Amino acid sequence: MTRVWEWNRPVTVREVLEDLQKERSIAYTTVMTVLDNLHQKGWVRREAEGRAYRYEAVSTRAAYSAALMNEAWSASDNPAAALVAFFGMMSPEQRHALRDAVRMVQVDEPPEAAEVVAPVEAAPPEAAQAPEEGPPAEGDEPEAGDAGKGR
Repeated sequence: MTRVWEWNRPVTVREVLEDLQKERSIAYTTVMTVLDNLHQKGWVRREAEGRAYRYEAVSTRAAYSAALMNEAWSASDNPAAALVAFFGMMSPEQRHALRDAVRMVQVDEPPEAAEVVAPVEAAPPEAAQAPEEGPPAEGDEPEAGDAGKGR
């Protein structure tokens, strides 16, 4: 998926293959199988072009990330504590991006909804002492070379 997102347009198996081969040796059939698996899972759509297909991401990488965060947050038995822990893992740049995002949401929401969102912006000062990043979860983001893995 990373390669499809990076191209940001419909791509062929050959284009993805040539891009991947800059870094490692990989077979055409491997790339074709992965893209077909991603199509079957609904991650990409495809259109026939001659004897080949052009594959295009169904959603953006940002939408994928948002869905993962929402899924993880929804699974928590204590969503507020999960958010505080998550904010504590953020780098200063990530917290700044969060503040900007909260401001954008507040502009679009009626005042009573903005009051609920506003406290989220203020992460506790000790959160700045937390590690900058948490470990990535395995298999969360499908890669073009990960046949049978991912979502």
